[in-house]
Amino acid sequence: MPTYTVHAPPPKAGETVSDPQRFVFLRDGFHFWAFLLPPLWLLYRRLWLALLGYVILAGALGAAFYFAGAPGWLKSLGGLLLALLVGFEAATLRRWTLMRRGWASLGFIVGDDEESAERRFFAAWAARATAAPMAASAPQYSPAVRRGPPSASDVIGLFPEPGP
Repeated sequence: MPTYTVHAPPPKAGETVSDPQRFVFLRDGFHFWAFLLPPLWLLYRRLWLALLGYVILAGALGAAFYFAGAPGWLKSLGGLLLALLVGFEAATLRRWTLMRRGWASLGFIVGDDEESAERRFFAAWAARATAAPMAASAPQYSPAVRRGPPSASDVIGLFPEPGP
C-alpha cells in the first residue's frame, strides 16, 4: 500500500490554525511523469530551486561527457539515470519545497489511494482531538532506562546465553 505524508500550510493572516481543506497529501514512491519529463514536471509543480539544481546538474553532466569525449550511449545513460533520480526523489523534492515555504509536516498515513489516506488521516485526527486537547504538537519521549553496565554474559540477538 502506498504511504502518504501529510503537510499543513502556515495559517493565513487572522487565522490561528490552518484550514484542513488546504492540507496536502504527498505519495511516496516513483513518479512516472517526473521521470518522463523532469523539467516540465518541476515547472508544473513550481519547484524552482529543484529545477535550477536539475538544470545545473544536467549541464555539468553534459559538459563532463563532452570534454571526456564520451560516446552517445553513455550520454543517453547519464540522462536516463538523472531522470530516474528525479522520478524516485520527486516526493522528496516536493516535501523539501513545502518545508522551505513554512509548511508543517503532520505525519504519514497508509492508504490504497489518496482518498482513502485522507479518510484514515482525518478519522484518526478527529479521534485524537476529541480524546485530548492538543496541548503540544511535538511528541513527548521519555529517556531510555539504563539498568546498569553490560555484563560479560550479555548477548545481543536471539540467544539468551552465550556458550555451546
